[in-house]
Amino acid sequence: MSSVAAAADDRRTATAIETTTAITLDGALDEGVWRTAEPAADFIQAEPHEGDPASESTEVRIVFDRDALYLGVRCHDSNAGGVIVNDIRKDFAPGEQDSFEVILDTFADRRNGFVFAINPAGAKSDTQIANEGRDVNTSWDAVWTVATSATADGWSAEIRIPFKTLRFERGEGRIWGVNFSRRIRRKNEIDYWSPVPRVYNLYRAGFGGTLEGLPDAAQGSNLRVKPWVSANSTRALGGTFDDGARIGLDAKYGVTPSLTLDMTVRPDFAQAEADEQQVNLTQFSLFFPEKREFFLENSGMFYFGDIPRESRLGTQRFSPPEEEMLLFFSRRIGLTDQGEEIPIEAGGRLTGRAGGFGVGAMTIQTGEQGDRAGDNYTVLRARHDILGNSDVGAIFLSRQSMDRSSDRNSVAGVDANFRFVRALSINGFLTRSSTPGVQGGEAAGKGSITWNDNRLHAQYSLLSVGDNFRDDIGFIKRTGVRKHFVDFGIRQRPEWIRRFGIRELHPHTRYNIYTDQSNTKVSHTNHVAYAWFFESGGYLELQWNPRFERIVTPFKVRPDQLFTPGSYGWNEYAIELETNHSRRLSGSALITLGGFWTGTQKSTKVGVVFRPSYHLSFDTALQRNDISLPLPMHDFVTNLVTSRVGYAFNTRTFLDTLLQYNTDLKQFSANVRFDLIHRPLSDLFVVYNEQQQTNRDLTSGRGLILKYTHMLAF
Repeated sequence: MSSVAAAADDRRTATAIETTTAITLDGALDEGVWRTAEPAADFIQAEPHEGDPASESTEVRIVFDRDALYLGVRCHDSNAGGVIVNDIRKDFAPGEQDSFEVILDTFADRRNGFVFAINPAGAKSDTQIANEGRDVNTSWDAVWTVATSATADGWSAEIRIPFKTLRFERGEGRIWGVNFSRRIRRKNEIDYWSPVPRVYNLYRAGFGGTLEGLPDAAQGSNLRVKPWVSANSTRALGGTFDDGARIGLDAKYGVTPSLTLDMTVRPDFAQAEADEQQVNLTQFSLFFPEKREFFLENSGMFYFGDIPRESRLGTQRFSPPEEEMLLFFSRRIGLTDQGEEIPIEAGGRLTGRAGGFGVGAMTIQTGEQGDRAGDNYTVLRARHDILGNSDVGAIFLSRQSMDRSSDRNSVAGVDANFRFVRALSINGFLTRSSTPGVQGGEAAGKGSITWNDNRLHAQYSLLSVGDNFRDDIGFIKRTGVRKHFVDFGIRQRPEWIRRFGIRELHPHTRYNIYTDQSNTKVSHTNHVAYAWFFESGGYLELQWNPRFERIVTPFKVRPDQLFTPGSYGWNEYAIELETNHSRRLSGSALITLGGFWTGTQKSTKVGVVFRPSYHLSFDTALQRNDISLPLPMHDFVTNLVTSRVGYAFNTRTFLDTLLQYNTDLKQFSANVRFDLIHRPLSDLFVVYNEQQQTNRDLTSGRGLILKYTHMLAF
């Protein structure tokens, strides 16, 4: 019997019941209350046959006590031995193995929520989403526990989520939005309790059901304090050892049930994962993602800029980032352009909801760097929900030097995001910068219209960035341009292709056309392709990528080689392959041939992942660019080798190694991180770094760092 019912708005409804006896988390579901609670069942496929009943049954029962919400999950499977698990580390990738996920939309606004994912071995992943997945924060961490158990007909799990982990409005009779999904990886099948079109995912809270029967739960004092201490012995490349110790404090306070204040004093980011190196053969700065925990948490509230296209390809190892313009890019705070750390003295951040608005406020103070005083960075963000599934907002950003009042920059902007009839989206923003001594050309804006459903996706957008637009805490790829973007594709699923192991055919094209502010074309990077998606989850894509560049100042592709001003056009042809990443051995490849400015290129990117078990993984990638250029320029070759080795002792203890060698820089680097989660949200890190210059007789750079954090909840 299922607890599914239809709510007044025709949503599926599940009911939570109270337990008067303690639940022992062992994954067995043998307490009596699990037999009393009626299950949310009758899951529906999104993949491979949307709308059909799930091929294997799933049942979810929901109970609560005064402190926590509990989920009892039974994942039946006619081939229990076929369950796939290949990772048990924190924040594992649910899409690469059998998994179960739940989204809790605790304000029932059908836009935002907390997502908890598990796999049959008890691995955990948690995510915070906003605006139905437009803002996804995978670095959000919560206190919750899970235990799983293998059964004769599948696997089962018990999940405990303390109420003080969540944010919600108190009161009797309140409802939450809720949805569940299950992935049966060997079939590449995705099932939902409340149906979701296959073009979307669980983050689309608007498709969720309703959870009733909840208590007027308390959230405690909502105060978390995390003191930390670190010690290090480091030597810069060619330098001498420098020993030191630091202490600091992070704190989190729930000002209201929906508003959170985060504070940090002298934060230390030594445990952050090292950046993966990139080879830059373009005129523009490379995009490196933020990896520091303080800036990642609740980062979605400050998102303003390009709205990323929804991707259905899953693992795309060699696809470049699509960011063209991010008004707030936290890597500008506390890091130089070369990735060197600038000390941060203190910072605070207020995020959440107040008076019908989503709000975010952040201030960061950096310390001195050499003879330069520190800077103050301030970001203010507000967003208001309107209509059924839309929002309007505003943002203000400022950088102010502490020793020179004229050394400052600020940006203000407004944005709007509208969704209609599920598949139609209209987005836009307008911004203006202010810098002393600069007048004119300080505006930037964008308008975009998108259609995205199961059969068709199409988009047109126009981005304009003024000649003198400046944003000291943003990522702006280029200024003084107008960018026309066109995207069009058809998703075809004729039944006859399935006999060849193909699930979907996807012809598509994208056009990126740049002009200057007088509408003279300066660049285009276009893409015409045909992709085959396999039943196993891999895909193959053939590409034709026409390129054009017009430059007015010489462009140096190498320190001693440059292209003179003029117009250049060429064609690139590529083949991209991703195999089934749920298998023990999987691979990725992107091979590009064709022109390169006045010459030719043979570029190869190949990656291989080997997982002997879900404890151990080997991941190696080679990127090689073989460039031929006419005289008087010279041919050149670049090679970048990246190797990752990961070992998960259990779901709380991990050892990760990142090794890199770049023949262009003649540089070898190593980053080894040991992480023991000794209690919830509390870690012991041991980090070793090494850097060697192979073409110069320099003392290698080395560093050993120990960091201990201890979270206290009140």
